[in-house]
Amino acid sequence: MPTDSPPPPPPPPPRAASLSDDDRLLVAHCAALSFPSGAPPASCPSTSPSFQVHHASHPYPCSAFVFPPSWSAADWAPSPAGGVGRPPFGDAEVDPALFPSLRAVGSGVPARANAAFLGAFRGLLDGSPLQSEVLRAVAEEKRVVFTGHSSGGSIATLVAIWFLEQCTRQGSVNQAHPFCVTFGAPLIGDSIFNHAVRREGWSQCILHFLLPLDIVPRIPLTPLASFKEEIQAVLDWLSPQTPNRSPAGRSHAIPEYYETLLRSTLSIASYEACSFMGCTSSILGTLTSFIELSPYRPCGTYLFLASSEQLIVLTNSDAVLQLLFYFLQLDPQQQLLDAAARSLSAHWQYEPIKQCMQDIVCVDYLGTISSDIPGRQSNRTAIGSVELSKEAILHLSAAAQWEKQRQRNQTKIDDNCRKIQEALKSLNDYKRTCELYGVSYYDSFKLQREVHDFNANVRRLELAGLWDEIVEMLRRRELPDGFEAREEWVRLGTLYRRLVEPLDIANYYRHSKNEDTGSYLSKGRPRRYKYTQKWQEQLQRIPFGSSLESCFWAMVEELQADMANGRAFANLRDRVVKLESDAQGWLNSGSLGKDVLLSSSSFVAWWKTLPEQHRSASCMLKHIPQ
Repeated sequence: MPTDSPPPPPPPPPRAASLSDDDRLLVAHCAALSFPSGAPPASCPSTSPSFQVHHASHPYPCSAFVFPPSWSAADWAPSPAGGVGRPPFGDAEVDPALFPSLRAVGSGVPARANAAFLGAFRGLLDGSPLQSEVLRAVAEEKRVVFTGHSSGGSIATLVAIWFLEQCTRQGSVNQAHPFCVTFGAPLIGDSIFNHAVRREGWSQCILHFLLPLDIVPRIPLTPLASFKEEIQAVLDWLSPQTPNRSPAGRSHAIPEYYETLLRSTLSIASYEACSFMGCTSSILGTLTSFIELSPYRPCGTYLFLASSEQLIVLTNSDAVLQLLFYFLQLDPQQQLLDAAARSLSAHWQYEPIKQCMQDIVCVDYLGTISSDIPGRQSNRTAIGSVELSKEAILHLSAAAQWEKQRQRNQTKIDDNCRKIQEALKSLNDYKRTCELYGVSYYDSFKLQREVHDFNANVRRLELAGLWDEIVEMLRRRELPDGFEAREEWVRLGTLYRRLVEPLDIANYYRHSKNEDTGSYLSKGRPRRYKYTQKWQEQLQRIPFGSSLESCFWAMVEELQADMANGRAFANLRDRVVKLESDAQGWLNSGSLGKDVLLSSSSFVAWWKTLPEQHRSASCMLKHIPQ
């Protein structure tokens, strides 16, 4: 049973922090590798067409994996294969075998990421020495770092997350932060991708350095499939192999594409701002019915190089998305062609990170503006060499306030913890009382003959209200991303599910809801139990759907119903054997109570009606009282 003490308070929301001196040296080293001057350094013993490994000893033993950018649009938005069209933004579900954590835990919806980048990453795993090189660096106890410029940074991000998945599964995350350092990397995943990375606590491992005007990180916000020619024109201009890079004298493809990018970024930033600012207008739903918005969202920690002396550090992805638009707001006097040229040129202006990283000041700008009194901001505010409008500051402040509100919501939920524990203690006492009378609490609750059965039902309903509130807040993104990974709540949810779900099952079959609605497992199981089960499975890194011990009685009820309806045992044998095998494992682990084996248990009575030949060979024979 749970203890009487509430869970410890959650850690404060992540805030921008100054990089350590060692981290600064590492970032500068990554920048030097991503933007080499002349030939690659001599300390590059391992080289592959798609990545390089550089070994260093200062400030500590380190293996840096460098991923080069691609200047081909085909590597950003793959062409449809086999006549089957891809989504307009070129996204696809991530492979759960490679990225089991990249999903919404409660709903089970998998994350989506850029299909071309996913394909390139898979090609590295299958067709290069990447895995063996990483394993060698880990075995040598070196700090493992992944880095890259442009699309190379996106590949580095996927490799870093894969590496984190491997470490987490092995229970040995002992590498120092950061794991991944990118420069001007395009967005790679959707909101679930970002949510999962934040939930797992990996955002601090992924550092994205951006110039405020750099066009490349924003390219995925436009429909990649519809603008491949324009994107290729942009990449041609950016490619080091292109002489005398300049949009002037070329077709209007680049300024026209830049205008499309501005409109797309505005639509997405406005839509998301309406969401976290609490706009409930039905126009939002209508908008997305007519205009398909890009699924890509910022993920990780963003460091905007506002000037050669200042980095704006943000972990709030909503705020990053707003800045991706407002940093590009055109000055009324500025020509579109000039704005496009500045935005493209910015992609190669990360030199200060190589040269001055030790002296650059990290600023928690979001924390500063969120503390300002609304309405006090001036019409325009400068961030380094870039000015932001009052509207931009308002949206940034709202993003900060929304994150604080989610934290306050979590505090409110924590305050309900004692109520939950008291109700669980009452139901555990009810279970023990039933056992003293020689009956399982499931059978007693289903009959509803005693006062304590009625009181248990009251407790069940009270707990249902508390847990349903948590689930709905998660569905509406009203709790911090890390809530579902908090061990104290995962443990409490598991205790609740194992103790109370049998009562919901008893109530379901007592009222014969299976006859009208269908089986409990397929039609009647509440979200609160599905969510808490998946929390446990994610925390323990076990397959989803493998912890169904709390549904034992539902499986028994369905088998009883099928046999009562005349189905032959031969047709049900596989299900019976599976139930017996699972029940034995659950009993041995303690996740299923021994009261199911009481001589008066309806499970025991049903099991004894099974054919003698089956019972004599069953793994349950030694458990069943004779």
